[in-house]
Amino acid sequence: MLHARRAVFIQVGGLLLASIFLFGLSRFFPIADILGSVQERVMRWGAWSAICYPLLYACCNVLLLPGGFLSIGGGFFFGLWWGFLIILIGNVAGAALSFYISRWVGNRWLRPRLLRNATLEALEPAVEREGWKIILLSQLHPLFPTSLLNYLYGLTRMRFRTCMLWVAIGQAPGLFLYAYLGTLGQLGLKLVRGQTHPRAIEYLFWGGGLLLSVVILVLLGRIALRLLQEAQDVARLKGVPLKPLTSPEMVLEKP
Repeated sequence: MLHARRAVFIQVGGLLLASIFLFGLSRFFPIADILGSVQERVMRWGAWSAICYPLLYACCNVLLLPGGFLSIGGGFFFGLWWGFLIILIGNVAGAALSFYISRWVGNRWLRPRLLRNATLEALEPAVEREGWKIILLSQLHPLFPTSLLNYLYGLTRMRFRTCMLWVAIGQAPGLFLYAYLGTLGQLGLKLVRGQTHPRAIEYLFWGGGLLLSVVILVLLGRIALRLLQEAQDVARLKGVPLKPLTSPEMVLEKP
C-alpha cells in the first residue's frame, strides 16, 4: 500500500519540481512568454482545439505513449473543468480504440505478447471472474499500466459499454488531479506575467485543493490494491493459480 502513496507523491513532487525549475529559468529566459504564446495559439483554434486535443490524447493512449503532460496540458489550456472533461473524453476514446483493436483485430497476435506482463497475466482471470469491479479497481491504482490494461479488456468477454463506463469512472480521480495541476500552471503563468495578483486566501484555497486531491487519490489507490488482493485471495481459494499483485517490480513490469 505504501507503493501507491509513494507513486502519487513522486509524480506530483516531480511535477512541482519541474514547475519550480521552469519558474527559475523564467528569470533568465522568456519561458513565460513562450508558454503564453503557445497557449494563445491553441486558444485561437477555438472549437477545433477541443476536438483535436482529445484525439491526440487517444492516439498517445493507443500507442502506449506517456500521457501525463497532455493531461496537465488539458488543465493548462482549457481550465479545470473543461480540461478535465476533454482529457477524460480522450482517455475513454483511447481505451475504446485499444479495446476494439484487441478484440477484433489482434486477439491471437496480442494475447501471447500482452500476457508476458505479469500484471496482465494475473489480472486476466480476475477480470473474467469479477468483471467491472476489477476494471474499476485496476484503473484507480496509480502503479498499474492502464494503457496496456485497455488491450487486456478486449481479450475478455466483458461488454464494451460496461468496460468503458468503469474505465471512465476509475480514471476520473487521477485525471482530475492532472487537470488541477495544469490549472495551477496556468495561474502560475499569469502570476509570472503580472496578469493576476492573488490574495493569501487564494493561495491557501488552491494549495488546500491540491493537497486534498492527492490525499483522495492515495486513499483510493490503497483501497483499490487491498480489494484487488482480496479478490485474488478468493480466486486462490477456488484453485485459480494467480501471481501476487503487491510486488512493485511486477506492477511496473512491461511486456
